[in-house]
Amino acid sequence: MDAKPPARTVPIIGLLAAVLLTVVWWMTSPHRHSGQPSLVVYCAHDAVYAEPILKQFEAQTGIPVSIRFDTEATKSLGLIQRLQSERDSPQCDVFWNNELLGMLSLEQGGLLEPYRGEGWKRLPDEFRDPEGDWVGFGGRLRVWIYRPNDIAGDDTALGEELQKSPERFAFAKPLYGTTLTHYSLLWHVLGSEALKQRHDDWLSRGWVEVNGNGVVQEVVSAGTCVAGWTDTDDAFVALDAGKPVAMVPIRIEGKTICIPNTAAIIRGSRHRKEAEQLIDYLASANVEIALSKSASRQIPLGPVDPSQVPEQVRPLLEAAQESWSLREILPARNECLDWLKQRYTGS
Repeated sequence: MDAKPPARTVPIIGLLAAVLLTVVWWMTSPHRHSGQPSLVVYCAHDAVYAEPILKQFEAQTGIPVSIRFDTEATKSLGLIQRLQSERDSPQCDVFWNNELLGMLSLEQGGLLEPYRGEGWKRLPDEFRDPEGDWVGFGGRLRVWIYRPNDIAGDDTALGEELQKSPERFAFAKPLYGTTLTHYSLLWHVLGSEALKQRHDDWLSRGWVEVNGNGVVQEVVSAGTCVAGWTDTDDAFVALDAGKPVAMVPIRIEGKTICIPNTAAIIRGSRHRKEAEQLIDYLASANVEIALSKSASRQIPLGPVDPSQVPEQVRPLLEAAQESWSLREILPARNECLDWLKQRYTGS
């Protein structure tokens, strides 16, 4: 007959188990960092570009930062949905979005807290919320990426070539990211029915729909397509790799499409003071210059010394200031997104 353990062993085992669970929770908690709670940042910008910026903030201020990125496929939309689902129990302090319209939807939903600090003050009116709910910085332009050996490099010639070879044009699925912003602007300018008709026409004529702006530059770089819609950061990837491509800003009724990064404090932030410091840091001239020097070549939107900006980026500074005010098109974005969801997912 097996001997029974002493009666006091069972509660000791239970106590040890509880301690172990507590240690595991503490070690894996996003708020753990050398005994100091972390500033939790949800970030839709590419990790390879954003993480060095956030780590530099951490090193300069001593404020620990815990970062949550999203997938390439869903980008900002996934994080926006997460923030909406966490409304009653916010886990995030600062949201660094890689576009504007999703941030506007959070603002409309009452999920942002206003802050008009030094970073907000240095940005032009068109790239900040009047009440301080968000601030924009480091923009990207929507561009045609094209093969100069196959097509002339201006908007008119590109359009003529696409009429002749429609099957050799690529664009990203418009359900996500900056192509959703592009479609939302077209919805706003052309009207819903006109855009729906154009979308159907493009697909029926053989335009190539791919999963992301990065894939657009890949198929154009490879010569599978002669041109496509993408962003400046993806076009620079191809140029840096020595691909035989060029780019020109897309214009709609004479204006460019400049999509800023945006940053905002989430309502219910548990680290308000630290969150304000990060907002000012992200919207600073130093960070805009740093982003312009990264491989993504983000375009400074506030005042900077042009000599500190890479030569390739300087011609884009003026084009960024000639852009549409995207703050006006949130209703179009919501309507367009509803249509795209129904079309692509049936929801």
